[in-house]
Amino acid sequence: MPFLDVRALYKTYTVGDRQLPVLRGLDLAVEKGEMVAIVGASGVGKSTLLQLVGGLDRTDGGTIRIGDTDMTQADDDARVTFRNRQVGFVFQFHHLLPEFTAVENVAMPLRIARVTPQVAQPRAEALLEEVGLGERVSHHPGMLSGGEQQRVAVARALVMKPALLLADEPTGDLDEQTGEELHALVRRMHTAHGLTSLIATHNMRLARSCDRLLQLEDGRLHPG
Repeated sequence: MPFLDVRALYKTYTVGDRQLPVLRGLDLAVEKGEMVAIVGASGVGKSTLLQLVGGLDRTDGGTIRIGDTDMTQADDDARVTFRNRQVGFVFQFHHLLPEFTAVENVAMPLRIARVTPQVAQPRAEALLEEVGLGERVSHHPGMLSGGEQQRVAVARALVMKPALLLADEPTGDLDEQTGEELHALVRRMHTAHGLTSLIATHNMRLARSCDRLLQLEDGRLHPG
């Protein structure tokens, strides 16, 4: 069985008095260790798919299984626990807390999980070193470039040692060169940390560097 197994996924939003179907019986199977790119036009549902897979939203139908966990059958508490421990998120905008330093931002998921500072601090520092920011641990987000901020966000996404990485347009707010550097970093971390990764992107060149490329259109996925 695939590590990520999505079957007959449906999601519809209500806009005013209109029903807007976004996902229409979508199927997706991702093997453990794969890095899969999802491409498609803006508004086609890439973010919706990642939010549903990551347990940030509920489906209107279908099943999502990650490893041995059926996310669609889990109650809210179980979904939150699983998401916090097993899923790492990187978004287009880094969502770093401006009043905290880089290392404090990276360590935040550990602190929320009540991991002691003696464990959280060195793990966060090691990840910042791994993403090339070993000399920026005490810098606040406002002192970092856009690319550096996203590197902090990547480190934060991995600090809980997740099995699944979900990245939603992670290079979308960066210039071309910085975006390519960040994509290369994500690829390197994917391999080094034994991740299974789902990357939503509009950049076809970067998408083609993933193991597999899928096109989201009319609510379903097609080979890219």
